[in-house]
Amino acid sequence: MIKTQNYRFLFCLALAVLVACSGTKKEEAADEGVATVLPDEKNEVTVMTLKRQMFNHELVSNGKVVAGGMADLRFESSGIVAQIYVKNGDRVHKGQKLAELDKFRLKNKTAQSKDALEKSKLELQDVLIGQGYAADDTAKVPDDIMQLARVKSGYDQSLSQYELAKYEEEHATLIAPFDGVVANLFSKPYNAPSTSDAFCTIIGTQGMEADFTVLESELPLIKSGDKVVVTPYAAPSTKYEGRISEINPLVDDKGMVKVKAIVNGQGKLFNGMNIRVNVHRSLGEQLVIPKSSVVLRSGKQVVFTLEKGKAKWNYVQTGLENADSYTVADDGVKEGDVIIVTGNVNLAHEAPVIIKN
Repeated sequence: MIKTQNYRFLFCLALAVLVACSGTKKEEAADEGVATVLPDEKNEVTVMTLKRQMFNHELVSNGKVVAGGMADLRFESSGIVAQIYVKNGDRVHKGQKLAELDKFRLKNKTAQSKDALEKSKLELQDVLIGQGYAADDTAKVPDDIMQLARVKSGYDQSLSQYELAKYEEEHATLIAPFDGVVANLFSKPYNAPSTSDAFCTIIGTQGMEADFTVLESELPLIKSGDKVVVTPYAAPSTKYEGRISEINPLVDDKGMVKVKAIVNGQGKLFNGMNIRVNVHRSLGEQLVIPKSSVVLRSGKQVVFTLEKGKAKWNYVQTGLENADSYTVADDGVKEGDVIIVTGNVNLAHEAPVIIKN
């Protein structure tokens, strides 16, 4: 009986030792799993010292390029096109000949009008002599007598017809009114162009303008003379600078205000081009932080600062922005703080960090 009890005691003791060893191994495995999931590694970050600096506010809008100079040219009289010296896309200079009509009829009309004017002049002299005045000294003729003589001789009518004929002959040749590019030229030689429709259009390329709109709430942020940077959507790698020239003092029913800027297009901008417009205005010295330094925590903006090798989060309220920066008030962070710029996406409060070179 005693032996049976001893066997039972030894069996229970062995079972207890086995369970204890198994528990120890499970705890060690669990500790090893935690160590694997949560490695004790520091986050690598880059930092900068916060200080006041000049801040350029940037406002972005869309618009179109409009030629500062544009002229629709047409012939003043009917006729057949004799010569066309240019084509669409050609660059022309002020005073350059573009096209001309056949001038035979116009020259003949001018000559006839000039002959009629000379006859009227002789008639005028005869009337003055009949009134007792010298024909070669009209300064002494009273105004009422001179007016009567001009009407009776038909001199005024002949003079106006001669000037009209001369004007039509001179304007039978189209001349470029300014430097620019030829557009909308569709007529062909030996055809009669319409006098009501434009024969061609000259678009000035030196004084290009950017037409765009801004929100009513953005009006306090812009003024005449502010710098603009224009980027054509057709060539996003090219940029052209200009200055705001006009702000239309009218808000439309959509709450938008039209703005115009003069842009140096360097002859590479075309009328009607779609563009992106960036308006830059200096707002003086501000506390400026990079956009990459701001992260969201519980829906609020947070900036991490570096203190004794650990990341400390600070709630901030950003103000104005441009392409890469925000302005901030000095209640969340202050000048001289070392803020974390990159490596902050997964940071927690008081997480250990090391500065990456």
